[in-house]
Amino acid sequence: MKIKKLETFLANAGQRNYLFVRITTDTGIVGIGEATLEWQERAVEVLINEWVASRIIGKDPFDIEAVIGGMIRDQYQGGSTVMTAISSAEIALWDIIGKATGQPVYRLIGGKAKPVLKAYANGWYGGCQTAGEFAARAAQVIALGYEALKFDPFATAWKQLDAEEEDRAVAIVEAIAAAIGPGVKMMIEIHGRLGVSDAMRFIDRIAHLPIAWCEEPVAPESVELLRELKDRIRVPISSGERLYAIADFARLIALRAADVVQMDVAHCGGIAVAKKIAAMAAAQDIAISPHCSVGPVALAAALHVAWSTPNMLMLESFAEFDVDWRSDLVSGWNPLERGRFALPERPGLGIELNEAAIAAHPYRPLAFPSLWDATWKDEFTGTARLAGL
Repeated sequence: MKIKKLETFLANAGQRNYLFVRITTDTGIVGIGEATLEWQERAVEVLINEWVASRIIGKDPFDIEAVIGGMIRDQYQGGSTVMTAISSAEIALWDIIGKATGQPVYRLIGGKAKPVLKAYANGWYGGCQTAGEFAARAAQVIALGYEALKFDPFATAWKQLDAEEEDRAVAIVEAIAAAIGPGVKMMIEIHGRLGVSDAMRFIDRIAHLPIAWCEEPVAPESVELLRELKDRIRVPISSGERLYAIADFARLIALRAADVVQMDVAHCGGIAVAKKIAAMAAAQDIAISPHCSVGPVALAAALHVAWSTPNMLMLESFAEFDVDWRSDLVSGWNPLERGRFALPERPGLGIELNEAAIAAHPYRPLAFPSLWDATWKDEFTGTARLAGL
């Protein structure tokens, strides 16, 4: 079996454009991947169609270590754009392998390692401004069955956190904690906004609340600063969504700079690399929780990694808070119910692209907002289900 064709498909999804990849073999087996990268989809698409295609056409899709490893070696400069392009092809190759062997991917990379896989909600707070609005929306999210939710309580903070914005952020966290009730956890998304001193002061103020972790409190590439902060606070720290090379994850893990490693399967090199990162983390008694803020194919890939990995915690999900047409872009299984993910049963990833639905939602330039624009949360869409509760 050899790869004979690679295709890409762009679809708008509100504040994002999803970039999907389809690889076809000479036996007719088709694999799909995802290469969504906020506001860089066109650049990734060029890389995929010009460089990735030239490296995989004619190759055996089973030769993942040689084909994908060769691209990771030869891309030379590194970074999110080229690693996302490579990751999309790697995911599609696993889809092909699963279909060729008649097995869901998770069974080929370790099998079922957990009795249940819980989701935590993200993207649910679009349009929320006041602490009361955040709290009311959070209560609706918990009514859907989630036992944890993530949110960014900040506006435009960058390095220095002024007293007014700090007080507002603390008020939002406290209001949500009061609204969600006992047994529910919060993940505080900081997006690398703060310096060490400001991050420590803010986290100390909310440390008494039910927080699962604070995510990217300082710049993600500054793993030494992250370790410094981790040594000075009582709340678990997570990081890794904006690391792209396995060597960077090795440094993060060796320094024990985070309690939870959040590689993104669609950016770090794909499914096999994500499993290697998970194994490195397990050797240091560190958990993983893959970052997954983009489309349904990336979520499917993350699910197979999550189900097959013993040191896996909860998995991020935007699925119920995305654009209303998200589920139309693919066909196959619906993985989420009452805050829990179903175990994939179909061969490969378990889903296929819906070309008609993708064509019905064409690419929109510069869809992704700046996190330092005071209105960036207003771009979150798909909250109609919550409004009906």
